[in-house]
Amino acid sequence: MRSDLAHDILQLTGEHLLLVVSAMGMAILLGVPAGILLTRRAALRRWLLGFASVVQTIPSLALFGFLIPVPLIGGIGPRTVIVSLVLYALLPIMRNTFVGIASVDAAVCESAIAMGMTDWQLLRLVQLPLAAQTILAGIRIATVATIGTATIAAAIGGGGLGVFIFRGVASVDSAQILAGAVPAALMALVADGGLGWIERKLAPA
Repeated sequence: MRSDLAHDILQLTGEHLLLVVSAMGMAILLGVPAGILLTRRAALRRWLLGFASVVQTIPSLALFGFLIPVPLIGGIGPRTVIVSLVLYALLPIMRNTFVGIASVDAAVCESAIAMGMTDWQLLRLVQLPLAAQTILAGIRIATVATIGTATIAAAIGGGGLGVFIFRGVASVDSAQILAGAVPAALMALVADGGLGWIERKLAPA
């Protein structure tokens, strides 16, 4: 019995990790460029940040319900869960990217431009390195939140550690709840600690 439980914990932890890694990879690929775009296109700030903020206010189960009937990205299973997690992770990544780049000293940017740097060179060689710590802080916040939110995936057949939690709640079994909650909490702590360590390494000397 114990070996079966250990096997289930490992399997569902793997599913949970896959959901989080997939969602965060997509969120970073979308959120960082969007944050950069906000520093170059002021007219888009209200719309993009407003959209990401509104998504944050929608309860997880309600967002699943909205997405399930949507063609291509909806349906029952991990796909809908990943899309939902990406939408939830966008705000901290996008906002921190924008704030980090916008906070770079204007004198430094002006000096770089005076040296003949193009806008792309300014972004790549000056702004992104100086904003890296702030951007990573947003990714760190989004990652920890995504690990917790992914436990709701079991509600629509998305797998992950939430399977244990839903089973435990349905059967009033604390052991099942702990089997899902403890690995998820440990995963969040490891992710927070690891990204925090990288964040400190990126701090200016």
